[in-house]
Amino acid sequence: MSVTSWFLVSSSGTRHRLPRELIFVGREDCELMLQSRSVDKQHAVINYNPATDQHLVKDLGSLNGTFVNDLRIPEQTYFTLKLSDIVRFGYDIL
Repeated sequence: MSVTSWFLVSSSGTRHRLPRELIFVGREDCELMLQSRSVDKQHAVINYNPATDQHLVKDLGSLNGTFVNDLRIPEQTYFTLKLSDIVRFGYDIL
């Protein structure tokens, strides 16, 4: 098992540690809550794959999309995150 810790860092510098489990990202009732009108109530999920020691993000069909390095990822498809990727939920950069 890796000892590497993954974090999402907001544009203001706030760090959000990513657990080694599935988390929901959105405006309401989510493990990572973003207070933005461009983020859906349940916008995306971030999952951890212990076999590869990687985190993956999946958009849940949100109106304003989920972006990795300014490219909108397809809905309902997991996208593997790499170190220093820039992830955006709607118009909020993390």
